[in-house]
Amino acid sequence: MANEPHLLFVDDENLLHNLFERLFTRNGFQVTCCASPLQAMDLLKVNTYDLVITDFMMPDMDGFALLGHIRENHPTTRVIMVTAHANVQHAVRMMQHGAIDYIPKPFTTAELLDRVKASLEAELPADEAVPARESTAARGSRSAATPKTGVTYIGESPSIQRLKAVLPRVSTNAAPVFIQGESGTGKEVLARLIHESSDRSKGPYVTLNCANLPRELVESHLFGHKKGAFTGAIEDMTGAFEKADGGTLLLDEITEVDLPIQAKLLRVLQEREIQRVGASETNTVDVRVIATSNRNLSDALSDGIFREDLYHRLAVFPVTVPPLRDRSGDVTLLANHFVAKYCALYSLDEKSLSEDLLEHFQHYPWPGNVRELENMVQRGVLLSAERSVILKSDVYDDFFSDADPLQEDASATANPKLSTIDDMERHMILEALKETGNNQQAAADKLGISARTIRNKLRKYRDEGATD
Repeated sequence: MANEPHLLFVDDENLLHNLFERLFTRNGFQVTCCASPLQAMDLLKVNTYDLVITDFMMPDMDGFALLGHIRENHPTTRVIMVTAHANVQHAVRMMQHGAIDYIPKPFTTAELLDRVKASLEAELPADEAVPARESTAARGSRSAATPKTGVTYIGESPSIQRLKAVLPRVSTNAAPVFIQGESGTGKEVLARLIHESSDRSKGPYVTLNCANLPRELVESHLFGHKKGAFTGAIEDMTGAFEKADGGTLLLDEITEVDLPIQAKLLRVLQEREIQRVGASETNTVDVRVIATSNRNLSDALSDGIFREDLYHRLAVFPVTVPPLRDRSGDVTLLANHFVAKYCALYSLDEKSLSEDLLEHFQHYPWPGNVRELENMVQRGVLLSAERSVILKSDVYDDFFSDADPLQEDASATANPKLSTIDDMERHMILEALKETGNNQQAAADKLGISARTIRNKLRKYRDEGATD
């Protein structure tokens, strides 16, 4: 086992973790998977990996920032960048800044396996890439408010000004915070700001996405487990509460946690003690908890899927982040901020948004909120290439809306060994739903993912199909 290369996969698609683990374990690799760059950074602090394979587009932080962190802090660790938005200039920049390889999606499992083996045999990137990346990224992302991470909250609308005004009072204590808002509004950014503005800023900041974890593993990831506590527990595991001791723990989408685990969370908040799964002793922890949810809390409480006593324990400071459609005056400000951010990230000269694109942004309803706006701007920055003005056609290109994931693929159906990772993922979800009579919870249990992930995937398939 010690001679097996250890791979770390970083991708916010939990279903892909199962595919990667099966594929590479069969081929003689040790495999660890995580759902975010922040989790990857925590893992890199305590483990040594031969190779990191990271997706480029992820919430909170992209793969480029993770690449820079690895090259600076773990220079002997190789990195492969994976992206669904392949671009020659982008690929060149990734390689210049330390990636050992760059793989565009979709790719076959055989191709991925070959590229991983080749990357492990290749020479490490030159150290000269590190200072170049740091100087560029630092200039583009650091802010006076939070020089440590570059986290900032952009906006001048009245709702955002009120939020900024209360932030110092919320930050300067250890009471729990409950942040509510639609997906993509910036709840995670606000949570990070609260941590960085507090006296715990030098302590650990740990995030746990409760929606992306298989139901049977939530307790283990929260509180840890002892070796042999259950099938598959081959070694002791430290849970999120212990990792965050002395700092802050973000429980993202906490309303997706099952009721029995909610009861245990309530006890931890009351007693400040955790008990690992399979352990008899308890450990005291000093953790500030910030919880987020994109659900309507009134509905969640009345439907009985979220405990009212846990909500009141968490919501010492209840905060609501407004959707972008209710702060349209901030759209241009945010868009220009993201242009500057990604121009710096990709070492490009300054760019601006065309008037017709800004006009369109002003009247668009932004169902995906700030995250959708950021993704749109990032696409525009990349596709505008060397031009100084980002056009509407750079952002709204038909190339990115011509797929129909729900349409049956006769060749894929005929051949269960589907050619690409995306095909395999889609096939597994649709087959699981078919086998369970379209019962989303049963399909999720069968695949080892959450029902919310199933819902999000189906919504994605429908949305993409609707634009065809």
